[in-house]
Amino acid sequence: MRYVTLWTALLLASAAALLTPPAWAEPPPPSVEAPVPALGRAWPVGVRPPVLRGWEPPATVYGPGHRGVDLAAPPGAPVRAVAAGRVLFAGRVAGRGVVSVALTGTDLRTTYEPVRPSVGKGDEVAAGEVVGSVEAPGSHCGPTPCVHWGLLRGETYLNPLSLLPPWLLTRGPSRLLPVTPR
Repeated sequence: MRYVTLWTALLLASAAALLTPPAWAEPPPPSVEAPVPALGRAWPVGVRPPVLRGWEPPATVYGPGHRGVDLAAPPGAPVRAVAAGRVLFAGRVAGRGVVSVALTGTDLRTTYEPVRPSVGKGDEVAAGEVVGSVEAPGSHCGPTPCVHWGLLRGETYLNPLSLLPPWLLTRGPSRLLPVTPR
């Protein structure tokens, strides 16, 4: 009887080994530490809106912090997709309009709120395309109207400003200097 049990255990172990793909065959899980590509081509609102409150990552999952960036924007202003993607959600959450876009070719998604959506779930959007308009001031930014812009990889919030290339983050227009003869 002991040989039958041993034989059954060996048979089950062999079957499990055959059915389990090798570690090299599986893609590695996405790393939260992976760098965020600067693939943004437009600000969500305006040309370079004032940042009312910046990114303040929490120390723990449920800890205090600010999981995005608040950008000043008047009610009714167009809200644009920062980069190309597919709309994952467009609707209301806790009484506020929210639009979430999965960015093309990445494991990242952006969120915008409070926004009156002009897109629907599944819509493809281009960088700079309008996805909605800023709703009237709510409780998030107090009396000042704003758009809360978030960035997530999986369930982890990241700094959305890291999506923008340096030339979009600088203040003022580019200036060319005169060429002086030597």
